[in-house]
Amino acid sequence: MKSLFVCPLCGKALTRTEKSCVCPAGHSFDLAKEGYCHLLPANRKHSKAPGDDKDMAAARSAFLSKGYYAPLREELCRLAVSMTGNAPTVLDAGCGEGYYTGGIYGALLAAGKQVRMAGTDISKFILRRAAKREKDIEFAVASSYHLPVADGSVELLLNCFSPLALEEFRRVLRPEGVMLYVVPSEKHLWELKEVLYDEPYPNEVKQIPYEGFSYAEIRHVERVIHLPCQEDIHALFQMTPYCWKTPKAGVLRLAALRELDCCISFDIHVFRRSGEK
Repeated sequence: MKSLFVCPLCGKALTRTEKSCVCPAGHSFDLAKEGYCHLLPANRKHSKAPGDDKDMAAARSAFLSKGYYAPLREELCRLAVSMTGNAPTVLDAGCGEGYYTGGIYGALLAAGKQVRMAGTDISKFILRRAAKREKDIEFAVASSYHLPVADGSVELLLNCFSPLALEEFRRVLRPEGVMLYVVPSEKHLWELKEVLYDEPYPNEVKQIPYEGFSYAEIRHVERVIHLPCQEDIHALFQMTPYCWKTPKAGVLRLAALRELDCCISFDIHVFRRSGEK
């Protein structure tokens, strides 16, 4: 069948077979046993195994599977359904383990739409989980800065806590296509930060106009979640950037907690691609 992805070497359309993706020029890319395709050329890697490692992938999957971020997923699903046509092509750039990808795909199907969906991430470890759980969505290891996707082929693009590769997003979105850009809002994980740091500071909240896009709206999602055990607290910590830059004293304070009430707070910036080709 025809893939949503294109060849990362020559840009020609890929055809997906049982074991590989092949382009007319003869470039072939094997499918992993989980079902994803590796479309990140070696000369575009910045490390041997870029992106989330096995431990981070496991922590993210464990935490999200318990529904703590369900309010965000539900709002993304509502937006996706309301802002797409009857047969949308959807791309989740930086899709991680596929939690939001799968939610949006299911919501679009439930709304009676004939959806085609793909997800990309730079980490093969986390894509293994995504491809295992969502068999009807195409996944590929790829950089958001070099998406293996054809020009103007995407109606809805999701970018959730991932690098904002604006030039590529403009390229792959069709005119009037929609981008959902999710960022942490001011109070996101404030109570966690109070434990980790002596002088925590709120996240910066700003509205930035980007060339080639126009603002449709900003949706704010905020809840207080209860983490009833150290396992869930640690999983949340591992899936945040704080895991890399927290002083040892803060890590020890966090490890001593047995439960935590914590604010989750997100802003969904809804953009439309300008009509110019």
